[in-house]
Amino acid sequence: MQQDSSLQRPRRLRSSPLMRELVAETAVEARSLVMPHFVLPSSGRAAIASMPGIERVGREQLLHDVESDLELGIKSVLLFGLAAEGHKSPAAEASKDPSGVVQQAVSTLKAEFGDEIFVICDVCLCAYTDHGHCGLIEGGRVLNDASLPALCDMAVSLAEAGADMVAPSDMMDGRVRAIRRALDSRGLEDTALMSYAVKYASAYYGPFRDAADSAPGQGDRKSYQMDPRNAREALREAQLDEAEGADILMVKPALAYLDIIAELRRASNLPLAAYHVSGEYSAIKAAAERGWLDEPRVVAENLVALRRAGADILITYYAREALRGAWL
Repeated sequence: MQQDSSLQRPRRLRSSPLMRELVAETAVEARSLVMPHFVLPSSGRAAIASMPGIERVGREQLLHDVESDLELGIKSVLLFGLAAEGHKSPAAEASKDPSGVVQQAVSTLKAEFGDEIFVICDVCLCAYTDHGHCGLIEGGRVLNDASLPALCDMAVSLAEAGADMVAPSDMMDGRVRAIRRALDSRGLEDTALMSYAVKYASAYYGPFRDAADSAPGQGDRKSYQMDPRNAREALREAQLDEAEGADILMVKPALAYLDIIAELRRASNLPLAAYHVSGEYSAIKAAAERGWLDEPRVVAENLVALRRAGADILITYYAREALRGAWL
Protein backbone atom coordinates (compact mmCIF):
# COMPACT_ATOMS: atom_id res chain seq x y z
CA MET A 1 0.00 0.00 0.00
CA GLN A 2 1.45 3.34 -1.06
CA GLN A 3 1.76 5.87 1.75
CA ASP A 4 1.08 9.56 1.50
CA SER A 5 4.54 11.11 1.86
CA SER A 6 2.97 14.27 3.23
CA LEU A 7 2.12 12.33 6.40
CA GLN A 8 5.72 11.27 7.01
CA ARG A 9 7.57 13.33 9.61
CA PRO A 10 10.96 11.77 10.46
CA ARG A 11 11.56 14.58 12.95
CA ARG A 12 8.91 13.10 15.24
CA LEU A 13 11.46 10.39 16.09
CA ARG A 14 13.98 13.08 17.14
CA SER A 15 11.65 15.20 19.19
CA SER A 16 13.05 14.50 22.68
CA PRO A 17 16.02 12.82 24.35
CA LEU A 18 13.90 9.85 25.43
CA MET A 19 12.50 9.41 21.92
CA ARG A 20 15.99 9.52 20.45
CA GLU A 21 17.16 6.91 22.96
CA LEU A 22 14.17 4.71 22.19
CA VAL A 23 14.87 4.53 18.46
CA ALA A 24 18.69 4.72 18.46
CA GLU A 25 20.09 2.08 16.11
CA THR A 26 23.64 1.92 17.44
CA ALA A 27 25.13 1.79 20.94
CA VAL A 28 28.66 1.74 22.29
CA GLU A 29 28.86 -0.23 25.54
CA ALA A 30 31.66 -0.83 27.99
CA ARG A 31 31.68 -4.54 27.23
CA SER A 32 32.81 -3.86 23.65
CA LEU A 33 35.77 -1.65 24.62
CA VAL A 34 39.39 -2.80 24.91
CA MET A 35 41.94 -0.60 26.69
CA PRO A 36 45.56 -0.81 25.44
CA HIS A 37 48.48 -0.63 27.89
CA PHE A 38 52.22 -0.12 27.41
CA VAL A 39 54.11 -2.12 30.03
CA LEU A 40 57.52 -1.05 31.30
CA PRO A 41 60.23 -3.49 32.41
CA SER A 42 60.62 -1.37 35.56
CA SER A 43 58.31 0.16 38.13
CA GLY A 44 56.77 3.60 37.78
CA ARG A 45 54.99 5.68 35.19
CA ALA A 46 56.31 7.48 32.13
CA ALA A 47 54.28 10.02 30.20
CA ILE A 48 54.02 9.70 26.42
CA ALA A 49 54.44 13.20 25.00
CA SER A 50 52.62 12.43 21.75
CA MET A 51 49.69 10.72 23.52
CA PRO A 52 48.42 13.04 26.29
CA GLY A 53 46.69 11.09 29.05
CA ILE A 54 48.35 7.76 28.17
CA GLU A 55 51.36 6.47 30.10
CA ARG A 56 53.83 3.62 30.04
CA VAL A 57 53.43 1.76 33.31
CA GLY A 58 55.20 -0.80 35.45
CA ARG A 59 53.42 -3.92 36.68
CA GLU A 60 52.31 -2.40 40.00
CA GLN A 61 50.87 0.63 38.26
CA LEU A 62 49.24 -1.60 35.65
CA LEU A 63 47.41 -3.46 38.40
CA HIS A 64 46.12 -0.19 39.80
CA ASP A 65 44.94 1.06 36.40
CA VAL A 66 43.23 -2.20 35.50
CA GLU A 67 41.45 -2.31 38.86
CA SER A 68 40.18 1.24 38.33
CA ASP A 69 39.11 0.42 34.78
CA LEU A 70 37.20 -2.64 35.97
CA GLU A 71 35.07 -0.34 38.10
CA LEU A 72 34.20 1.55 34.90
CA GLY A 73 33.25 -1.68 33.16
CA ILE A 74 36.41 -2.19 31.07
CA LYS A 75 37.04 -5.93 31.25
CA SER A 76 39.44 -6.40 28.32
CA VAL A 77 43.01 -5.16 27.93
CA LEU A 78 45.55 -5.29 25.12
CA LEU A 79 49.16 -5.42 26.30
CA PHE A 80 52.29 -4.13 24.57
CA GLY A 81 55.73 -4.45 26.13
CA LEU A 82 58.88 -2.37 26.08
CA ALA A 83 62.13 -4.28 26.03
CA ALA A 84 64.55 -3.73 28.89
CA GLU A 85 67.65 -1.74 28.06
CA GLY A 86 70.15 -3.90 26.20
CA HIS A 87 67.60 -6.64 25.47
CA LYS A 88 66.84 -5.82 21.85
CA SER A 89 68.50 -8.12 19.33
CA PRO A 90 68.36 -9.05 15.63
CA ALA A 91 66.28 -12.17 16.39
CA ALA A 92 64.12 -10.64 19.15
CA GLU A 93 64.89 -13.36 21.69
CA ALA A 94 63.43 -11.25 24.51
CA SER A 95 59.97 -11.54 22.93
CA LYS A 96 59.67 -15.19 24.02
CA ASP A 97 61.32 -14.91 27.43
CA PRO A 98 59.02 -16.42 30.13
CA SER A 99 60.30 -13.72 32.47
CA GLY A 100 59.76 -10.99 29.89
CA VAL A 101 57.89 -7.81 30.64
CA VAL A 102 54.55 -8.80 29.09
CA GLN A 103 54.70 -12.40 30.25
CA GLN A 104 55.17 -11.23 33.82
CA ALA A 105 52.43 -8.64 33.45
CA VAL A 106 50.01 -11.31 32.22
CA SER A 107 50.82 -13.62 35.13
CA THR A 108 50.37 -10.77 37.59
CA LEU A 109 47.02 -9.68 36.13
CA LYS A 110 45.60 -13.19 36.04
CA ALA A 111 46.80 -13.93 39.58
CA GLU A 112 45.15 -10.76 40.85
CA PHE A 113 41.93 -10.68 38.84
CA GLY A 114 41.48 -14.17 37.41
CA ASP A 115 38.56 -14.37 35.00
CA GLU A 116 37.41 -10.85 35.86
CA ILE A 117 39.84 -9.54 33.27
CA PHE A 118 40.33 -10.71 29.67
CA VAL A 119 43.97 -10.35 28.65
CA ILE A 120 44.93 -9.93 25.01
CA CYS A 121 48.60 -9.79 24.05
CA ASP A 122 50.03 -8.28 20.91
CA VAL A 123 52.35 -10.64 19.05
CA CYS A 124 55.00 -8.82 17.03
CA LEU A 125 58.78 -8.64 17.07
CA CYS A 126 59.18 -4.90 16.43
CA ALA A 127 59.58 -3.84 20.07
CA TYR A 128 62.27 -6.49 20.61
CA THR A 129 64.38 -6.27 17.45
CA ASP A 130 67.30 -3.88 17.32
CA HIS A 131 66.25 -2.87 13.80
CA GLY A 132 62.60 -2.19 14.70
CA HIS A 133 61.00 -4.32 12.00
CA CYS A 134 58.19 -6.78 12.66
CA GLY A 135 60.15 -9.79 11.41
CA LEU A 136 63.72 -10.94 11.01
CA ILE A 137 65.80 -9.21 8.36
CA GLU A 138 68.61 -10.17 6.05
CA GLY A 139 70.29 -7.79 3.67
CA GLY A 140 67.72 -5.14 4.52
CA ARG A 141 64.84 -7.44 3.54
CA VAL A 142 62.20 -8.63 6.01
CA LEU A 143 62.06 -12.42 5.87
CA ASN A 144 58.59 -13.91 5.95
CA ASP A 145 58.95 -17.64 6.61
CA ALA A 146 62.06 -17.30 8.75
CA SER A 147 60.12 -14.96 11.07
CA LEU A 148 57.28 -17.40 11.75
CA PRO A 149 59.05 -19.58 14.37
CA ALA A 150 59.94 -16.49 16.45
CA LEU A 151 56.35 -15.28 16.29
CA CYS A 152 55.10 -18.73 17.30
CA ASP A 153 57.51 -18.85 20.23
CA MET A 154 56.32 -15.44 21.41
CA ALA A 155 52.65 -16.41 21.12
CA VAL A 156 53.19 -19.68 23.01
CA SER A 157 55.12 -17.96 25.82
CA LEU A 158 52.35 -15.41 26.27
CA ALA A 159 49.64 -18.08 26.26
CA GLU A 160 51.58 -20.16 28.79
CA ALA A 161 51.82 -17.04 30.99
CA GLY A 162 48.03 -16.94 31.02
CA ALA A 163 46.98 -14.74 28.08
CA ASP A 164 43.38 -15.37 27.06
CA MET A 165 44.03 -14.26 23.50
CA VAL A 166 47.06 -13.59 21.31
CA ALA A 167 46.88 -10.99 18.56
CA PRO A 168 49.53 -11.23 15.81
CA SER A 169 50.11 -7.79 14.27
CA ASP A 170 53.24 -8.48 12.23
CA MET A 171 51.51 -9.11 8.87
CA MET A 172 53.75 -12.01 7.86
CA ASP A 173 51.95 -14.33 5.45
CA GLY A 174 50.90 -17.62 7.03
CA ARG A 175 51.47 -16.52 10.63
CA VAL A 176 47.90 -17.25 11.75
CA ARG A 177 48.14 -20.90 10.69
CA ALA A 178 51.61 -21.23 12.17
CA ILE A 179 50.62 -19.72 15.52
CA ARG A 180 47.40 -21.71 15.72
CA ARG A 181 49.28 -24.96 15.13
CA ALA A 182 51.98 -23.99 17.64
CA LEU A 183 49.40 -23.23 20.32
CA ASP A 184 47.44 -26.42 19.70
CA SER A 185 50.59 -28.57 19.75
CA ARG A 186 51.37 -27.25 23.25
CA GLY A 187 47.91 -28.00 24.61
CA LEU A 188 46.85 -24.35 24.31
CA GLU A 189 43.93 -24.93 21.98
CA ASP A 190 41.65 -22.80 24.18
CA THR A 191 43.80 -19.70 23.67
CA ALA A 192 41.91 -17.49 21.22
CA LEU A 193 43.56 -15.76 18.27
CA MET A 194 42.65 -12.27 17.06
CA SER A 195 44.37 -11.48 13.81
CA TYR A 196 45.36 -8.00 12.72
CA ALA A 197 44.00 -9.28 9.42
CA VAL A 198 43.80 -5.92 7.66
CA LYS A 199 46.63 -3.70 8.83
CA TYR A 200 47.53 -0.83 6.57
CA ALA A 201 50.92 0.85 6.24
CA SER A 202 49.50 3.97 7.83
CA ALA A 203 50.83 7.36 8.86
CA TYR A 204 48.48 7.20 11.87
CA TYR A 205 50.88 4.97 13.85
CA GLY A 206 53.45 7.65 14.70
CA PRO A 207 52.55 8.22 18.38
CA PHE A 208 52.37 4.46 19.02
CA ARG A 209 55.92 4.01 17.78
CA ASP A 210 57.01 6.62 20.29
CA ALA A 211 55.09 4.84 23.05
CA ALA A 212 56.38 1.35 22.26
CA ASP A 213 59.85 2.38 21.07
CA SER A 214 59.21 0.33 17.94
CA ALA A 215 59.94 2.56 14.96
CA PRO A 216 62.00 0.85 12.24
CA GLY A 217 65.59 2.01 12.21
CA GLN A 218 65.76 1.96 8.42
CA GLY A 219 63.19 1.75 5.67
CA ASP A 220 59.47 1.32 6.24
CA ARG A 221 56.88 -1.44 6.56
CA LYS A 222 55.22 -1.09 3.18
CA SER A 223 56.51 -4.45 1.97
CA TYR A 224 54.41 -6.31 4.54
CA GLN A 225 51.67 -3.94 5.74
CA MET A 226 48.87 -3.17 3.31
CA ASP A 227 48.74 -0.38 0.74
CA PRO A 228 46.07 2.16 1.80
CA ARG A 229 44.89 2.34 -1.81
CA ASN A 230 43.69 -1.29 -1.77
CA ALA A 231 40.26 -2.47 -0.67
CA ARG A 232 39.81 -5.84 -2.43
CA GLU A 233 43.12 -6.96 -0.97
CA ALA A 234 41.67 -6.43 2.50
CA LEU A 235 38.98 -9.01 1.84
CA ARG A 236 41.60 -11.47 0.60
CA GLU A 237 43.76 -10.97 3.70
CA ALA A 238 40.77 -11.48 5.99
CA GLN A 239 39.58 -14.58 4.16
CA LEU A 240 43.05 -16.12 4.38
CA ASP A 241 43.28 -15.48 8.12
CA GLU A 242 39.80 -16.85 8.71
CA ALA A 243 40.72 -20.01 6.80
CA GLU A 244 43.95 -20.31 8.80
CA GLY A 245 42.12 -20.33 12.13
CA ALA A 246 41.61 -16.75 13.30
CA ASP A 247 38.80 -16.41 15.85
CA ILE A 248 38.46 -12.62 15.46
CA LEU A 249 39.45 -10.32 12.60
CA MET A 250 40.71 -6.77 13.01
CA VAL A 251 40.95 -3.67 10.85
CA LYS A 252 43.68 -1.14 11.69
CA PRO A 253 43.50 1.89 11.57
CA ALA A 254 39.80 2.46 12.03
CA LEU A 255 38.33 5.81 11.00
CA ALA A 256 40.05 6.10 7.61
CA TYR A 257 38.89 2.56 6.78
CA LEU A 258 35.20 2.51 7.64
CA ASP A 259 34.48 1.16 4.16
CA ILE A 260 36.78 -1.79 4.87
CA ILE A 261 35.08 -2.51 8.20
CA ALA A 262 31.69 -2.48 6.50
CA GLU A 263 32.86 -4.75 3.68
CA LEU A 264 34.38 -7.28 6.09
CA ARG A 265 31.20 -7.22 8.17
CA ARG A 266 29.26 -8.28 5.08
CA ALA A 267 31.81 -10.91 4.11
CA SER A 268 32.47 -12.69 7.41
CA ASN A 269 30.51 -13.97 10.37
CA LEU A 270 33.52 -13.79 12.68
CA PRO A 271 33.61 -11.10 15.37
CA LEU A 272 35.21 -7.97 13.95
CA ALA A 273 37.49 -5.59 15.84
CA ALA A 274 38.52 -2.06 14.90
CA TYR A 275 41.66 -0.44 16.32
CA HIS A 276 41.16 3.29 16.92
CA VAL A 277 44.87 3.95 16.73
CA SER A 278 47.28 6.35 18.38
CA GLY A 279 47.27 8.95 15.61
CA GLU A 280 43.48 9.07 15.62
CA TYR A 281 43.57 9.54 19.40
CA SER A 282 46.33 12.16 19.39
CA ALA A 283 44.78 14.21 16.58
CA ILE A 284 41.60 14.65 18.61
CA LYS A 285 43.61 15.49 21.73
CA ALA A 286 45.62 18.15 19.90
CA ALA A 287 42.53 19.78 18.41
CA ALA A 288 40.64 19.63 21.71
CA GLU A 289 43.52 21.26 23.60
CA ARG A 290 43.29 24.20 21.20
CA GLY A 291 39.54 24.45 21.58
CA TRP A 292 38.94 23.48 17.97
CA LEU A 293 36.81 20.41 18.74
CA ASP A 294 34.33 19.33 21.41
CA GLU A 295 36.32 16.29 22.55
CA PRO A 296 33.54 14.27 24.26
CA ARG A 297 31.14 14.68 21.33
CA VAL A 298 33.77 13.91 18.70
CA VAL A 299 34.95 10.79 20.53
CA ALA A 300 31.40 9.53 20.95
CA GLU A 301 30.67 10.21 17.29
CA ASN A 302 33.80 8.37 16.16
CA LEU A 303 33.15 5.30 18.28
CA VAL A 304 29.53 5.16 17.15
CA ALA A 305 30.77 5.35 13.56
CA LEU A 306 32.95 2.28 14.12
CA ARG A 307 30.06 0.32 15.61
CA ARG A 308 27.71 1.50 12.86
CA ALA A 309 30.18 0.34 10.20
CA GLY A 310 30.07 -3.12 11.73
CA ALA A 311 32.81 -3.42 14.35
CA ASP A 312 31.88 -5.54 17.36
CA ILE A 313 35.03 -4.77 19.38
CA LEU A 314 36.56 -1.30 19.72
CA ILE A 315 40.21 -1.05 20.75
CA THR A 316 40.68 2.56 21.79
CA TYR A 317 42.89 4.68 24.03
CA TYR A 318 39.72 6.62 24.83
CA ALA A 319 38.01 3.66 26.56
CA ARG A 320 38.77 4.84 30.09
CA GLU A 321 38.19 8.54 29.53
CA ALA A 322 34.97 8.05 27.58
CA LEU A 323 33.44 5.87 30.27
CA ARG A 324 34.68 7.97 33.17
CA GLY A 325 33.23 11.10 31.58
CA ALA A 326 30.00 9.37 30.51
CA TRP A 327 30.65 10.51 26.95
CA LEU A 328 28.89 7.50 25.46
